Amino acid sequence: MSSVASCQTASLAARHAMRGARSVKKPTGVSAKPVRATRAPLKCDAFLDKIKAGLEGVMKGDPSVKTQVRYQPRVDAINALESAMKQLSDDQLRAKTKELQTKVRSGAELDSLLVESFALVREASSRVLGLRPFDVQLIGGMILHEGQIAEMRTGEGKTLVSALPAFLNALGGKGVHVVTVNDYLARRDAEWIGQIHKFLGMRCGLIQSGMSDAERRDGYESDVTYVTNSELGFDYLRDNLAQTPAELVLRDFNFCVIDEVDSILIDEARTPLIISGLADKPSERYVQAAKIADAFEKEFHYTVDEKQKSVLLTEEGYEAAEELLQVTDLYDPRTQWALYIINAIKAKDLQIKNVSYIIKGKEVVIVDEFTGRTMEGRRWSDGLHQAVEAKEFLPIQNETVTIASVTYQAFFKSFPKLGGMTGTAETELTEFNNIYDLQVQVVPTNRNVQRDDSQDVVFRSESGKWNAVRQEIARMHKKGRPVLVGTTSVERSEQIAVLLDEEGITYELLNAKPENVERESEIVAQSGRKGSVTIATNMAGRGTDILLGGNAEFMARLRVRELLMPRVVMPEEGDIAFEKKNLGGGKEGKWRVKGTALVLSQIPPTLFYL
Repeated sequence: MSSVASCQTASLAARHAMRGARSVKKPTGVSAKPVRATRAPLKCDAFLDKIKAGLEGVMKGDPSVKTQVRYQPRVDAINALESAMKQLSDDQLRAKTKELQTKVRSGAELDSLLVESFALVREASSRVLGLRPFDVQLIGGMILHEGQIAEMRTGEGKTLVSALPAFLNALGGKGVHVVTVNDYLARRDAEWIGQIHKFLGMRCGLIQSGMSDAERRDGYESDVTYVTNSELGFDYLRDNLAQTPAELVLRDFNFCVIDEVDSILIDEARTPLIISGLADKPSERYVQAAKIADAFEKEFHYTVDEKQKSVLLTEEGYEAAEELLQVTDLYDPRTQWALYIINAIKAKDLQIKNVSYIIKGKEVVIVDEFTGRTMEGRRWSDGLHQAVEAKEFLPIQNETVTIASVTYQAFFKSFPKLGGMTGTAETELTEFNNIYDLQVQVVPTNRNVQRDDSQDVVFRSESGKWNAVRQEIARMHKKGRPVLVGTTSVERSEQIAVLLDEEGITYELLNAKPENVERESEIVAQSGRKGSVTIATNMAGRGTDILLGGNAEFMARLRVRELLMPRVVMPEEGDIAFEKKNLGGGKEGKWRVKGTALVLSQIPPTLFYL
């Protein structure tokens, strides 16, 4: 064994000696010991890091890079037509629309007209709005036309993107619906983007709550119709209840583009659309059930599943209720006491004042949990609304019975082609695929993102969270940075307002309460000014454009309108500070300002600042 080991040691020594001899050349006539060559130290600077990160993104399959590669040939074809389109007069551009419509009627496929149509819309947008859609916006339009979902980052111009596929799919005369989350966005888009369609010779319609059937019918007959998801859904239900063809307002569905598609198809899809009719007069049982629910203790008499919004009575709860009501069976079909008790408990634990609803006069007005806006005229079904009225000691209105209902899943699946856009679609990719059979494509940004997204901060206690919110707002306000504080309810927004009062910080409050809604346009217009602090529920979070430095021109125009026509044009709910010159090509100021986003939460997100 020892001889074998010594042989191995000798051979290793020989190999090392040979490597050392090869690594250093001996000068002639000079004897020198072999010296191992040393490597120069490696340098890794920020530039090389960026290149490395980019290569890794490509190697790992960055979805936005794949999207750009796939659609780039058609983008190049559209760009090649740009110079020719610029040489055409306004009338010649409108003649191009008629030419394309003739081709569609002759049987041409829309895909074959995509390049020419997009080039036409781009030129029209440049002339009418002063905005030239970027190449990435063209890619977004192609994705929508193919019936997919385009994920585009906030500020990338999704609103302008919708004009491209809407025009192309309206060429056949079958109509296009552009669906948004609330009335003021629908009106803004119809008045702003609608200029492109009108310039090119198409009709643009708008559907708003409170319109008559004749106005709705005319709006839906347009080539491109801007409407909210709820208005469109309820018109569909009312058409299904119509007795004669003359009562119908909708025409056959063709193509639908949904803005904020994740909010409409995923978040709001949990709640079905229901049309109710009046039933019997309210029963006194609501008042009795409210008193029993108030006396019951959670986890002892009943349990609550907040996610499913359901309530279950325990054995102790059954026995206590039967004893108080002096009945032998809560589920007796002649009295149905169980339904009254469960609704009363839901009203107590699940429907929270200034979160789920507000009280306006002597009425309970529902607050939309997704938009933060009040829903005038809407009522909860199956006796829940009456239970809330009994809880708040308000006059109890007549009960209702469901006449027609539809889920958003079933409704939007009735469109032959459906596309959507949002800033956050990849997180719901599985739901979109499984429920709606929609693919998600990630669109690259036009420029590199310069915003710093800080890490989320989670607190063990709510008091700790609010103290951190107070300190963070004070710190940013001292620096002069505009601060936007986002809350999930009216109640939370007012809590933060109290904290800022204690700190002596001036702020603007925007929530669903009527006195604040009236000033929404002014609050949003000025929320980007230096040193401003704005507290808002999510009613202003969808689609509003907050301009850094504020919007002096909008405020001046608003003041002139108030002075000259106070009764006609006082600021309405949703009158948005939206100026064309501040968007698209005029967004360079935004890119120069480095912003930050921070989320502080115990459970719900609460703080965002610019």
